[in-house]
Amino acid sequence: MPRTDRKETNIMAKIKMTTPIVEMDGDEMTRILWKMIKEDLLEPYIELNTEYYDLGLEHRNETNDQVTIDAANATKKYKVAVKCATITPNAARMTEYDLKEMWKSPNGTIRAILDGTVFRAPIVVKGIEPCVKNWKKPITIARHAYGDVYKNTEMKIPGPGKVELVYTAEDGTETRELVHNYAGPGVAQGMHNLCGSIESFARSCFNYALDTRQDLWFATKDTISKKYDHTFKDIFQEIFDKDYADKFKEAGITYFYTLIDDAVARVMKSEGGYIWACKNYDGDVMSDMVSSAFGSLAMMTSVLVSPDGNYEYEAAHGTVQRHYYKHLKGEETSTNSVATIFAWTGALRKRGEMDGNSELTAFADKLEKATIDTIEEGKMTKDLALITTLENPTVLNSEEFIKAIAEKLK
Repeated sequence: MPRTDRKETNIMAKIKMTTPIVEMDGDEMTRILWKMIKEDLLEPYIELNTEYYDLGLEHRNETNDQVTIDAANATKKYKVAVKCATITPNAARMTEYDLKEMWKSPNGTIRAILDGTVFRAPIVVKGIEPCVKNWKKPITIARHAYGDVYKNTEMKIPGPGKVELVYTAEDGTETRELVHNYAGPGVAQGMHNLCGSIESFARSCFNYALDTRQDLWFATKDTISKKYDHTFKDIFQEIFDKDYADKFKEAGITYFYTLIDDAVARVMKSEGGYIWACKNYDGDVMSDMVSSAFGSLAMMTSVLVSPDGNYEYEAAHGTVQRHYYKHLKGEETSTNSVATIFAWTGALRKRGEMDGNSELTAFADKLEKATIDTIEEGKMTKDLALITTLENPTVLNSEEFIKAIAEKLK
């Protein structure tokens, strides 16, 4: 069952919240950081109002993963959630945690229930320079996380013969398209997507562009894929023309469509500062390219946005398993908490915007500035110290880094 956390305080200066944020706790080292962030950076300043769900793997196992479904449904109720990184179990985790079954990815479950699109953007800090020297502003990747090669059906073709696509309508009529006449062994795959899913993706992208007042780029290979990719292009254009063209003009932003190869060339020569919407495979590849080129996955924000206005914020990285095992042995860790801090600030800012709570949005801005200022003054975790262009950085452990940010908030 969820619990509602409303911390009592005698300090008048604490910021009050009228509506809860859905709080999803997680696993391993990020769970340790989660507690530190709340205690040192949030609770001294905010009467934190959250509806709490424990998505740690042990509790997911105890509830047969019902807690993940409950958390997603709570997000639909309250509109804003913040999530800690969680374990998606593999065979080794089955043994380690004595699991009843290999539970699905919580992110996948939540994404399916909210029908959301994931937007990932780097946190830009002086001293952590992008590999692409002309990138000055963040590039946000919007990935359509349904279908295509990720839900494909594959066959190994043993010898001569033909492969066809066959559509059988409900009334039994068949439509056939030849894929290939094989003269010898080969491979084949069938992919699909859904117009409803593409429409949700398009609306999430257009809404988020308006939210953040950034230009939106979209790219496919419709010149080659004249039905599959062209459908993506057409759906985006139809929705934009009907529902968003005037809103974009009023906001002073643009929607731009091009071919995927042209988009890549343009991205490499741009200064950033836009949203790049990608089909599933393109988004998978390009989000890793952008995060790596900007410096670190630990400096990437991630927000799941649904077309009906639900927001779930989290860090783009995993649970930092290696550091957690060191922590359990009593060894010191230097784990980067920036993306997790920014998950909280993203959720608090959105809650403040929805509730008209200017104090809450101002605090989110203040905490982000304190975090960036700490790094730019040369105080950082080990992963950033290894790549920074700042001279003689001070390497802090996990707790010291959070406390250094806390000093900036005082």
